[in-house]
Amino acid sequence: MELSAQVLNALVDRAGIDPALVEDVIMGCVSQVGEQSTNVARNAVMASKLPESVPGTSLDRQCGSSQQAVHFAAQAVMSGSMDVVIAAGVESMTRVPMFSPSSLAQKAGLGYYQSESINRRYNDVVFSQFVGAEMMAKKYGFVREDLDRFALQSHQRAIAATQAGAFDAEILALPVRNAEGVDTDDIHQVDEGIRFDASLESIGNVKLLQEGGVISAANASQICDGATGVMVVNERGLKALGVKPMARIHHMSVIGHDPVIMLEAPIPATERALKKAGLKIDDIDLYEVNEAFASVPLAWLKALGADADRLNVNGGAIALGHPLGGSGTKLMTTLIHALGARGKRYGLQTMCEGGGMANVTIVERL
Repeated sequence: MELSAQVLNALVDRAGIDPALVEDVIMGCVSQVGEQSTNVARNAVMASKLPESVPGTSLDRQCGSSQQAVHFAAQAVMSGSMDVVIAAGVESMTRVPMFSPSSLAQKAGLGYYQSESINRRYNDVVFSQFVGAEMMAKKYGFVREDLDRFALQSHQRAIAATQAGAFDAEILALPVRNAEGVDTDDIHQVDEGIRFDASLESIGNVKLLQEGGVISAANASQICDGATGVMVVNERGLKALGVKPMARIHHMSVIGHDPVIMLEAPIPATERALKKAGLKIDDIDLYEVNEAFASVPLAWLKALGADADRLNVNGGAIALGHPLGGSGTKLMTTLIHALGARGKRYGLQTMCEGGGMANVTIVERL
């Protein structure tokens, strides 16, 4: 809550606007228990400098929660019912461990509660993102070495982006708080997940998650804490704020897919989104495909025939972390800044989501 409040403050400060002009805060959060319960979005508003007249609502579309927050915010301003909405996301995976919302899932070590009706429909198959990641690798013909090389590339690109200052404009540097809850003079401004000494050997030495498998903690996304946000406006809101837009939303959609393999949904979602938008994959200058597991973006590249040089150009969740509900607006922020830095036009964002879903957002840099 405190972390997301700081992000809300920074959005208002950097835009230089009257915070009272914000009409809603839509915040993605997956583990809505403990400190993230009782509507973390509203609590973040009350902890921020936004006036109490600004409402807030929290949503869970699993890993795509804050990407969905962008979609809901855009739909609100497109309808004209609102003009200025903040889409955001937060997840503190150290303070609220993954799978906390379901005591049954926590006991079983799984992330998905399965009712009798679901079990009947899917023949008692246990849903697991880890099994899904293995299924993706096998279906698309990837071995561990392929995944490890992709993981190394994620770190290398994140290192290069950090050293070049590519993240400076999108990271909110904050003082480090000690165990007693007191801010220190240390400033946190570099993602902790980046392994500056990463090598194929060190990645390859990490134990596999299952015997005979290909997925390890080193070629999967890192658990981390994070809060992110973007401001979404229509033309009337833009005039009221008196700011210059960075990008416009060209297309947004979401689909459901097979919950057993679970992580494949970004592929048909992207195919459908491109068709609806009247674009081809070659028309897209940069892609952000969440690195939940290395097998996911690799399969996406192979299925779409996409250019690997345009994918996650500043590294991804394997190096930078995946704060679940906060990842959607994090990827959107990185995508828009990367388009601007390269003078490119179209960017596409997608990610796999628990339950076999995927959001797709296509943006055009302005």
